[in-house]
Amino acid sequence: MKTILLVFGTRPEAIKMAPLVKAFQHNPEDFKTIVCVTGQHREMLDQVLKIFEIKPDYDLNIMKQGQDLYDVTARVLTGMRDVLKEVRPDVVLVHGDTTTSTAAALAAFYQQIPVGHVEAGLRTHNIYSPWPEEMNRQITGRIATYHFAPTQLSRENLLAEGVKDKMIAVTGNTVIDALHIVVDKIKNDASLNQLLAAELVSAGYDTSRLVGGKRLVLITGHRRENFGDGFISMCRAIKDLTMQFPDVDFVYPMHLNPNVRKPIHEVFGTDLTDLGNMFFIEPLEYLSFVYLMEKASIVLTDSGGIQEEAPGLGKPVLVMRDTTERPEALEAGTVKLVSTNYNKIYNNVSELLTDTDAYAKMSHAVNPYGDGKACGRIVDSLR
Repeated sequence: MKTILLVFGTRPEAIKMAPLVKAFQHNPEDFKTIVCVTGQHREMLDQVLKIFEIKPDYDLNIMKQGQDLYDVTARVLTGMRDVLKEVRPDVVLVHGDTTTSTAAALAAFYQQIPVGHVEAGLRTHNIYSPWPEEMNRQITGRIATYHFAPTQLSRENLLAEGVKDKMIAVTGNTVIDALHIVVDKIKNDASLNQLLAAELVSAGYDTSRLVGGKRLVLITGHRRENFGDGFISMCRAIKDLTMQFPDVDFVYPMHLNPNVRKPIHEVFGTDLTDLGNMFFIEPLEYLSFVYLMEKASIVLTDSGGIQEEAPGLGKPVLVMRDTTERPEALEAGTVKLVSTNYNKIYNNVSELLTDTDAYAKMSHAVNPYGDGKACGRIVDSLR
């Protein structure tokens, strides 16, 4: 029997690792499954753990007010030292491109424990875009023994960097596994639907406004490289779009980071409670966000994971970044890069709201990120 230690610390990691935890737990004859969370995101992480009914065996609880990348890296690295000595796993699984992943992989390397990298091989080849994620995943990739690539292009990126083909498994992305689990849960539970609708009202948006075919543009933003002028430009474009399309609702669950909220207030004012068809709401739990995303017509985001999730629901995605490590989505036509440029944001949202052919082309494109069976492939590979 192999001991598998899964390590994650942010909400996006938790969403993508939770179905994998469950997949290993469903194979107790082959695997002893141990979960360690770092708490890089605290409240948002705990929400996901609750949804998927996962109780961590270890919790480093590193979150501190005002922490920077130095703090996160150091706390994860030193925290993992004792966990690894106690668990002595056969493999440590980390996910993607967070500082938690890189520091946990490095900690495992220091004890000569093999690392498996879930969502391996994504690249922009620009170490400052996205920052620090691109360097994080490159470093993790150098440390890893086992590489679970979501797509064929990710596999090709790894081969080009000298990774042996036999150490790469193309699995699809586990985020689609998670999405399928959650959407099924929402669709088959009327009381859950009522609860989620009520939670959204509490957060600041009433989905009953969408009855009768009213459309919704869902917005998220949190990237460090967009702090400052980038967010100002985004907010100005969104403000003008709300005035151009008064019959469309624009909903923006605000990240807690003050660097995200400051430019919102600069553009929209200090009082965000009565802005007509513009709704700034509090951050949503994962279930509530998927519920709202399913109701949206368009998603405007700088997130990585949403580029994979939203197309799975048939939603066109406009990405407010200059580069993406998910070019498969660009090629498939499910997403389009608009950067934080005012004109690009304004023009592309306007086109999707007014041109039915352009909308249909994006919304009907095939999602390149998998069929919801990625976790089973990872388990089989390690078995």
